Amino acid sequence: MFLFNEKISIKETNITLKTEAEKFIKLAKKTILRERINLENYILKHPEFLTSYVPVRVSVDAPKIVKIMARAGENADVGPMASVAGTISQMVVENAVKYGCKNIISENGGDIALRAEKDIVVGLYAGTSSLSGQIGFKIEKEKTSKGYGVCTSSGTVGHSVSLGNADAVVVFAKESSIADAAATSIGNFATGAPDEAINKCLEKAEDIDYLDGVFVVVGEYAGKIGKIPQLVKTDKKVALGEFFEMI
Repeated sequence: MFLFNEKISIKETNITLKTEAEKFIKLAKKTILRERINLENYILKHPEFLTSYVPVRVSVDAPKIVKIMARAGENADVGPMASVAGTISQMVVENAVKYGCKNIISENGGDIALRAEKDIVVGLYAGTSSLSGQIGFKIEKEKTSKGYGVCTSSGTVGHSVSLGNADAVVVFAKESSIADAAATSIGNFATGAPDEAINKCLEKAEDIDYLDGVFVVVGEYAGKIGKIPQLVKTDKKVALGEFFEMI
């Protein structure tokens, strides 16, 4: 199903791409370059888009990537850059599908957009938590066939800004741009003892629209809200950004 696998690094964008044909890897590279240029040019004229930690209004003639990020930030009550990785992954997948691609996974720093004709298992990476690499989420083809987003924010892993201490906040939504911004927003509330941090995160998640479900890990504790995919046991110690499919 995924015959081609390639890492694409363009400035801050580091995507692991799995897809069914080599032409879609070339298309992904073009999409990333184009959308990064659109975003960078907009930021040159509107520097607050880059630095704001709160939602930012954008002009009607703004590039598509800017509008998607602004919408995601507004939905989760965070700055638009909170969704940049998920948005780029989403645009890579959407553009490939437009050109006939049926099976593609774009992972950008833990933020995944995918479209597939079969069930997909995405492994959980949660830093030093004992749950990391032990479980995965089985996303059924009824969802994957229409395009889906799985995004993770962490206060203990990676370089992204988080005000909380969650090992993983995993958000499931139809759009990875929405999931990415929401994961950041929810993760900011992971403060205090593990059970307290998880409860704060889940309360915040209730206030955010367009989410299917949220799974939060703090140390050896976990909690969920909404409809998350079926949990399955795995025997793979996954690293950040790795995933595997169930055929």
